[in-house]
Amino acid sequence: MTRLVVLVSLFALAAQPALVRPVFAQGGAGQPATGQTPVPPVLTLDDAIRLSLERSEQVAAAQADVDRARAGQRLAQSERFPQVYASASYDRTLASEFKGLFSGGSSASSCDPFTLRPETPLADRVAEIERAIDCGAVGNAFSGSSFKDLPFGRENTYRVGLSVAQSLYTGGRISAQRRLAEIEREAAGLAVDSARAQAILDVTQAFYDAALSDRMVEIAEATLFQAESTLARVTLGREAGRQPEFDRLRAQVDRDNQRPAVIRARSQRTLAYLRLRQILELPADQPLTVAANLDDAALPPPAWFAAKLEAVPPELHPASIDARTPIRQMAASVQASEQAVRIAASERKPTVSANSLWSRVGYPSNLWPGADYRTNWTVGVSVQVPLFTGGRLGASRAAAQADLARTESRLKLAREYAWLDGQAALEAVESARAAWEASAGTVQQADRAYEIAELRYREGISTQVELSDARLLLQQAQANRAVAARDYQVARARLALLPDLPLASPASSSTAGASAGGPATGMTLSGSASSR
Repeated sequence: MTRLVVLVSLFALAAQPALVRPVFAQGGAGQPATGQTPVPPVLTLDDAIRLSLERSEQVAAAQADVDRARAGQRLAQSERFPQVYASASYDRTLASEFKGLFSGGSSASSCDPFTLRPETPLADRVAEIERAIDCGAVGNAFSGSSFKDLPFGRENTYRVGLSVAQSLYTGGRISAQRRLAEIEREAAGLAVDSARAQAILDVTQAFYDAALSDRMVEIAEATLFQAESTLARVTLGREAGRQPEFDRLRAQVDRDNQRPAVIRARSQRTLAYLRLRQILELPADQPLTVAANLDDAALPPPAWFAAKLEAVPPELHPASIDARTPIRQMAASVQASEQAVRIAASERKPTVSANSLWSRVGYPSNLWPGADYRTNWTVGVSVQVPLFTGGRLGASRAAAQADLARTESRLKLAREYAWLDGQAALEAVESARAAWEASAGTVQQADRAYEIAELRYREGISTQVELSDARLLLQQAQANRAVAARDYQVARARLALLPDLPLASPASSSTAGASAGGPATGMTLSGSASSR
């Protein structure tokens, strides 16, 4: 009878409907995306961190910002060198005001052409010249071949050119832009370190949440099995007439109340593993198990964080606060604002540049370019001084100075947040360690109390209420132990990553212990409380 009751109960639990599982990554189960490292079925924390850094979108986005900052450096550096441009053009004249201006005159002359006769008297020769001029016999004064070669009104024009410009003096704008690009590159590199630290912390929390959910399922199922065993013994005693029906009903209610706790624990385990798969970009149906022992009596820190934890000072001094990545990022923002002020100030100063233009121009009579080209070549220096801009330059400088004042204030505030955040991280580790150490004796005492209660109940010298209370206390002690172990590992991981982690707000810093300790899935085991 006992085995039958247990088998029926376990079959009912196994028949619960499964959750619909989405797919976070393309491909079949166990098949990694192209170019990615395969995922072992039993995942260690080191494996999870390595995969997270390889597949994290936040890290990839931060690395893209580094590439963009490098391009900005090259762009700022380019203004120091000459700017050389080549050009080529062709123009076809369809109509021109100069058309016919250089032609030889009317085709039909109104008088005889001019004839020079040296043997005639001077008076006759002068009269002939005057006659020819008056009637136009001498032709157009612009009809010579030298005037026909002028560019006015030509049908086809080809031009090829080369221009060179070199900035000589910009009032410090180019040097400020170069320094600004360097600062942005440094800030982008710091952002990569911060993104990596946040990705490591996220996957560590998800990893230990999954391990905690496994442990919670084990505790819930073990408690359900104990309730099933108690129900089986009470049922046998009831059938033999040794126990009243009340005890059997109470044992059955106790067993039934434990089933929702098992269902919730399994559901929370599913959500915890879905979260871990989502971080690691894995298919939702891929078999996955985490290798973490939350019942370890020593509970050493993960190897990934052990060396960093040894280097953490007992107190976070101001020097270590300034070394934190968020503070360095904010300091870089202050430096960038200072360079922006320099750039705004340079706009009031004159700019001097040298330039040169060389070109070849041809005017062929047909469509195709010929060999007859003419050359233009100029060299010059230009100076530009702003005299009146309607207040634009003053407004630009005022805005840059306001940005500088704002970033300086934010840097001061960030230092205060960093100190509070560091103290909260230290306090979270200490409180988590104390809770974990205190839970060790509690589990042993609760386990011993349950053994005694079970023995007393079998011997008939205690009630089922006493046995249910002992079982509930054991379940709570085991759950508290698992949660304390998870909190301790996550708190130590956050302390090890603290130099590179983004700053927490004052409200979150004051509750860092609770936020680091509470599982993301909200795991509880309160289902059996109603049996009391």
